[in-house]
Amino acid sequence: MSRVFTFFRTTQQPYDPNNWTSHLCDVEGSMVREILSRVLASVVWAAIVTILYKLWPETFQKLSIPITAHTLTGTALGLVLVFRTNSSYDRFWEGRKQWGGIVNECRNLARQLSVWLAADPALAGEAITWTYALPFSIMQRLRAAAGLGTSLIGVAESDVQQIEDSKHVPLAITNLITRRLLLARQRGLIDGFQMKSMDYNIGLLIDYCGACERIRSTPLPFAYTVHLRRVLIVYCFTLPLALIKDYGWTTVPTTLLISYILFGIEEIGVEIEDPFGLDTNDLPLQKYCSDIQAVLEDVRDQISNDDPAISVGELNTT
Repeated sequence: MSRVFTFFRTTQQPYDPNNWTSHLCDVEGSMVREILSRVLASVVWAAIVTILYKLWPETFQKLSIPITAHTLTGTALGLVLVFRTNSSYDRFWEGRKQWGGIVNECRNLARQLSVWLAADPALAGEAITWTYALPFSIMQRLRAAAGLGTSLIGVAESDVQQIEDSKHVPLAITNLITRRLLLARQRGLIDGFQMKSMDYNIGLLIDYCGACERIRSTPLPFAYTVHLRRVLIVYCFTLPLALIKDYGWTTVPTTLLISYILFGIEEIGVEIEDPFGLDTNDLPLQKYCSDIQAVLEDVRDQISNDDPAISVGELNTT
């Protein structure tokens, strides 16, 4: 049996999208903690500007800037923030689609293994066990964690150790499953067409793994992120200078509101840019893997010699 590694969060932040009051006051997952220091800094600066203006209005009047500049800049900044968030959500949704493919292909492979290899329950069960170990290994790799991420029963400890010592654990698992298919072919349990069909499912699983690795290893361009944050800081910290003349003390709550909105939108993009991590709004990969394991274990446990798969010879005479 392999080692059991760190337990991960299994679900995203739960909420009812149809009930506004159920989550309006939630702090977890709402980006409040992440942006609190930036918003407070903006508010404190707005308070300082307001106090100085009240103490020395004539002198501080020279430092005020026209509100038109922020009106024009705010429009462009809003468009850039929307693009930033949309780009991050595209990555989030692409990651979800890839994991949907992993779920489906694991089921398809297990379905074929349970029927076509039913004449050898031990071999079929081992292949199915390694099939549900594959999503866990992909999750571990995307989170830069070691090992398989789950415990396995009914497989050789030497195989487990060899897999865990490999540089690319998901690829090593698919290689092992392919070797088991080749063994089944040599024993006459399956023919070339059946092996090709299952190998196609294995190939898709590796493709999905590679797509997730591409998302994980390719963040948004550094220059884009840095420039956007610089513009945000300049905008929010010069905003009190543009508001103070007309707004007076209401400059402070106005700055609070605007900085909360802008910094919050930017932080949402950061939060969902890498959907495979452990943040509250990331994909619940542990739940996906556990669901796959539960389904495939049920498929494996139903394999019996009472109704064996049709042999290759019987297929040829049908």
